[in-house]
Amino acid sequence: MVEEALDAGIELSAVVIPLLKGVLYEDDETRLWGLLLRLQARVRDYVGVLGLELVIDEAEGYAFLRSRPTEDDALPRLVARRPLSFGVSLLLALLRKRLAEFDATSGDTRLVMTRDEIVELVRVFLPETANEVKRVDQIETHINRIADLGFVRRLKPTGSAGGPVSYEVRRILKAFVDAQWLADFADRLKAYKEQLDPSTEVASEDA
Repeated sequence: MVEEALDAGIELSAVVIPLLKGVLYEDDETRLWGLLLRLQARVRDYVGVLGLELVIDEAEGYAFLRSRPTEDDALPRLVARRPLSFGVSLLLALLRKRLAEFDATSGDTRLVMTRDEIVELVRVFLPETANEVKRVDQIETHINRIADLGFVRRLKPTGSAGGPVSYEVRRILKAFVDAQWLADFADRLKAYKEQLDPSTEVASEDA
C-alpha cells in the first residue's frame, strides 16, 4: 500500500510540475497528457490548495494553470502576471484574428506562418519609417517574446538550411485572447493605429 501511495504521488508530481512551468500540449507530451486526463480530479484538488485552477481544452489539446480570482491581493501569486508591451499585444491580436480566419477556411489544425508572413502581418499597422531594418528587428523581438510565452513555436527547418524560418501559432492563444476580446478587434486596431500614429486621429477630426 505504501508503494502504491508513492507511485501515485510520483504520477501526480509528473503532471503538476510541468504545468507549474507552463502550458502542457497533447502533441508534445502524449504520455503526460493521458496521465493528466486520468488524474485531473486529483490535480485540480492539489493545485486548488495553491490558489490555482486547472484549465483543460481536450478539443484543442492543451492545459495550463491560472490563478483563481481572489479579493486578497496580499496572497502570493504562483502564476505571475506578465505585462505585455503594446507591440506584443498588437502581434497577439493579429495572430488571434489570423487563427480564427484559418479555422474558418481550413480543415487543418496547425497554423504555420513564415517569419516574413508574420512581419508583413504587423508591418501594415505600423507607421512608415526610413529605417526599415530597425522596424523589422523590432517585430522580430516581439515574435521572440511571444515564442518565450508559448504562443508560437519555432519549427525546425525542412529541406535546405537556407529555408524560411517558420512558426506554428499555438492554439493556447484562443484561451488568452477570448471571443469577446476578438469581437472588439476592429475598435482595438483603430486605437492601436491612433496610438502608433497620432496624425491619423488629427486627420479624421479635420475631416
